[in-house]
Amino acid sequence: MRVVFMGTPDIAATCLKKILADGFEVVGVYTQPDRPKGRGMKLTASPVKEVALEAGIPVFQPESFREEETVEELKALKPDICAVVAYGRILPQKVLDVPGLGCINIHASLLPKYRGSAPYQWAVLNGETESGVTAMYLCREMDAGDMIDWVKTPIGENETAGELLDRLAVLGAELLSDVLARFAKEGPLPAQKQEESLVSYAPMLDKSMCPIDWNKTARQVHDQVRGLAPWPVATMELEGTLFKVFETRVVPGSGTPGEVLGLTKTGLVMACKEGAVEIRVLQAQGGKRMNAPDYFRGHPLKS
Repeated sequence: MRVVFMGTPDIAATCLKKILADGFEVVGVYTQPDRPKGRGMKLTASPVKEVALEAGIPVFQPESFREEETVEELKALKPDICAVVAYGRILPQKVLDVPGLGCINIHASLLPKYRGSAPYQWAVLNGETESGVTAMYLCREMDAGDMIDWVKTPIGENETAGELLDRLAVLGAELLSDVLARFAKEGPLPAQKQEESLVSYAPMLDKSMCPIDWNKTARQVHDQVRGLAPWPVATMELEGTLFKVFETRVVPGSGTPGEVLGLTKTGLVMACKEGAVEIRVLQAQGGKRMNAPDYFRGHPLKS
């Protein structure tokens, strides 16, 4: 079975590594064009491109599939199936029609919840206790295809979005390999339509979401910090200094929202509308990431 793989970030690279290790015939890889990155804004290859080049697989990086020659290039690979993981492009119907077995996608949520570009982050932001990955057929509408299979996993009470993604990448890779093996053995697989009444969306994150609102409950603040780590990262201002907040815990305590309740051996305790959070890891603007007690020993609070 000839497989064309389409993906860009680390979760996609994990999936590509898995199907290569399991012996699938990957005849071509599509990924986003190299982008400027870092302080020097040097053109940088995607994680998927790096895996493909190391494996000696042809890499294609079209800006879009609007040009007919780009579609013909895909047809020339004669794919039986296209496997798509966080590619970053909505594929037009003329691309979806190329492989005989169709195009399948691994999505980092339990569909139909959290369609969109930031599914696992919003699961954490909303305080969900369960997440997972879904294998589905691709269609023209974003993340709306029929579901082939899925795997569930609990979300830890203090697990960040980044930590959850690392686990979902492994689960997604295993699910993709399993589904491809079933396609190779059985041909087109049965699938279940998504229940439209249960659909929710997970739009892109942005920095307007970062400032912490202490008029929220301690659980909501904790979920905000977890859901925005490692990017774009929750922020707070304290005594004129802006901090990024990377790690918190919900702890006992009460006071005026935003009030400093104390400094413990493990963190800075801040009052919320209901309860309190202990800030454990932070970064002052222009400084380095530190454990909160270490930072405030060197920068004592005035109040």
